[in-house]
Amino acid sequence: MTLLHRSSRRYLTRHPWLMGLSVLGVAIGVAVVVAIDLANTSASRAFELSAETVTGAATHQVVGAGGTLDDDVYRRLRAAGIRPSAPIVEGYGSLERGDRTFQIVGIDPLADAPFRPYLGTGPGSDLDLGTFMTDDVALMSAPTAEAIGLSSGDTLRVGIEGTTHPVVLSGLISPQNERTRRAVANLLVVDVSTAQRLFDQSGRLSRIDLLPPSAGSAQQAYLRRVRESLPDGAQLRRSDTRTETVAQMTKAFDLNLTALSLLALIVGAFLIYNTMTFSVVQRRALIGRLRALGVTRGEVFRLVLGEAAVLGVVGSGIGLLLGIVLASGLVQLLAQTINDLYFVVEVSELSVSAWTLTKGALLGVGTTLVAALPPAQEATAASVSTVLRRSTRESTLRRRAPWWAGFGLLVAAAGSLLLLVTEQSIWAGYGALFCLLVGAAFMIPWAVVGLSNGVRPLLGRAAGVIGRMAARGVVTNLSRTGVAIAALTIAIASTVGVGVMIDSFRGTVTSWLEQSLQADVYVQPPSLVFRRSTATIDSTVARRLRNVEGVEGAYSVRRVTVRASVGRTDLVAVEPGPETADIYQLKAGTPETAWEAVRSGPSVLVSEPYSYRYDVGVGDTLRLQTDRGQQPFAVEGVYYDYGSDLGVALMSRSTYEQFYEDRGVSGLAFAAADTTSVDALISDMRASVAGLQDVLIRSNRALRETSMRVFDRTFTITTVLRLLAIAVAFIGVLTALMALALERRREMGVLRATGMTPPQVGGYLTLQSSLMGAIAGLLSLPLGYVLAYVLVFVINKRSFGWTLQLTVPTDVLVQSLVLAVVAAFLAGLYPTWRMARSNPAVALQGD
Repeated sequence: MTLLHRSSRRYLTRHPWLMGLSVLGVAIGVAVVVAIDLANTSASRAFELSAETVTGAATHQVVGAGGTLDDDVYRRLRAAGIRPSAPIVEGYGSLERGDRTFQIVGIDPLADAPFRPYLGTGPGSDLDLGTFMTDDVALMSAPTAEAIGLSSGDTLRVGIEGTTHPVVLSGLISPQNERTRRAVANLLVVDVSTAQRLFDQSGRLSRIDLLPPSAGSAQQAYLRRVRESLPDGAQLRRSDTRTETVAQMTKAFDLNLTALSLLALIVGAFLIYNTMTFSVVQRRALIGRLRALGVTRGEVFRLVLGEAAVLGVVGSGIGLLLGIVLASGLVQLLAQTINDLYFVVEVSELSVSAWTLTKGALLGVGTTLVAALPPAQEATAASVSTVLRRSTRESTLRRRAPWWAGFGLLVAAAGSLLLLVTEQSIWAGYGALFCLLVGAAFMIPWAVVGLSNGVRPLLGRAAGVIGRMAARGVVTNLSRTGVAIAALTIAIASTVGVGVMIDSFRGTVTSWLEQSLQADVYVQPPSLVFRRSTATIDSTVARRLRNVEGVEGAYSVRRVTVRASVGRTDLVAVEPGPETADIYQLKAGTPETAWEAVRSGPSVLVSEPYSYRYDVGVGDTLRLQTDRGQQPFAVEGVYYDYGSDLGVALMSRSTYEQFYEDRGVSGLAFAAADTTSVDALISDMRASVAGLQDVLIRSNRALRETSMRVFDRTFTITTVLRLLAIAVAFIGVLTALMALALERRREMGVLRATGMTPPQVGGYLTLQSSLMGAIAGLLSLPLGYVLAYVLVFVINKRSFGWTLQLTVPTDVLVQSLVLAVVAAFLAGLYPTWRMARSNPAVALQGD
């Protein structure tokens, strides 16, 4: 065994570049998986810490129907002896100093101490309660204040929904431990009355925190008294409901990123397979001699797997470090995407989870060992005489290629069957996608043989003998070229599939925006969450805008979050007009009767994602929690909507005001008179509200452009992951060509000795690597289309509930084909340079 280990160590050290590239491929694959996991975990952890900080020790909460609660409810609870209980007003604002987003929490310092003692507002603290409760002052974390250069007494300028408010920093919170430090890093604490003024919520609360007895009959009696004291529209819930709801919001988003990140690791598996196969073939004579001298099959098997384990451990270790570095960049990009789409989260630092690192290491080492199993089995299964012959493996592989292709077809068929027998499972969708990729990988060697033999006459006419040699060389070295082409094909096909999916998504959203944005001017307050803005336009601003000269018509939109029988629901209230039916295109339901029902009574329309997510359709009844208690609303139609994957329920403004005490407006749309220029109208509107509220006043075209910029930004991470997968495939092709260069030194020596010049050798090898890229590019196009079809009509549908129009842009296909050829060409430059410069005498030594 000592001799075997020494032999293995000597082989690994004699091929540093080949082994280094293999390690790098594993490292990048592990790094991508770890980075995405860490970024997701950090964003989720940041929100959980923020929620836990604001919730404190509270185990239950009283909340209102439409996101706010009349503060008279708090007085009723206190009068009923419900204690401890504490009122809360919360929201988000941006601080000009340091350009940071803060969670602003309004508390009652006289009632809050049992819930959040770490804020230092309870009895015995040095906080001036009189100033805190009567002036616009705030508390901030001491480390945060130091980081952005603030101290007690400084005036903060806090921006909330387009209005800037001066707030004096009256004190600093000193965290007692690291967990508290991270939790309060982006927190501003004010008095509840101050928060009501900041958020224009006079007489309203966000919730009431409760701390009932821990368990038993005392807790049940406490909660029963709470329920008996609540008016219609108020509801008692557990404190952890909010965190669970938020986790559900991003579940599909996180899963899709994780699945895409695994692509780089899958491509890396081909690289390891290629490297270990080469290591076996390179030492075929040595393995044959060892077997002849009595080394058992098991010892050879363990030798090959041991070498793979070394590569896997080293690659995984490097990958973990790279993953942490990559995650530090991706986490802010991910946080921005979450802010655009779902909710406000401020990630101040990366959360490095030991479990995430362990998963990454296990995936890296496990994938390496699984990829090394076939080469290890090949090294031990053959007889001694067969091991000593290089041609045996190639001829066997070519002979078995049709059988492997048939097996691959069965695997792909199994994936297709998995799609047919499941309806909503995202995991089943990705399982089918994986089966398609694996099935294609088994079919590629057979396709390589057919395409290479097919183009050989064409290359012969174009490049003579060198052309025919290049095509034949791809086939004769199928064990190496087939796997390299498979890795590149899958990486490029994934690029095609994801690219077509994004273009289809973009085209569908563009058409939808053109259909839904029919007004001339749109007004909304700035919001930290672009796609789910619940910010409110000041009533004075709304009134002035409606009265601007040149406005022919206007309608308002109100967006709030309510609770429903099926779960958390985004509710949109609109003022239906003559053009409303054109804006909201129905997928199910009759437009005339649906809109008439929505205008006249308690009826709603639901968006396609909402219908898919909650299995709600025309004829069903949706029960919404309102300020009048839980009320039934008939579902009259399902409409296409690409503004939210969470889904939306839509009702008329008149119905909304009948059941909710909210008169706020989230957005306004205006039609300009025929004689009025849109640009002039926008200018007049801005002048009319100057100094009141910094609202966003945009034309139809400007809003579409802004929406598409946000759309493109959400796919930035996807683009990064695609490029990293291609990088791993590029390394795989380079590794395969370097392996071929080492293995064919004697072949090149013979060619040089028989008169082939270095430029001819270089041309031969360059043509061969380019042919490999061209084959990979051609094979990637149909596979990419299949992947795109599954992504658009299965994965996307099951993840988000949208129906997209499949669009196959020619430029994506052409770019992918060019990318495959260029990648293979560039990967072949270094091995070609080495082979062309090699000394034929040295290469022929021993012959």
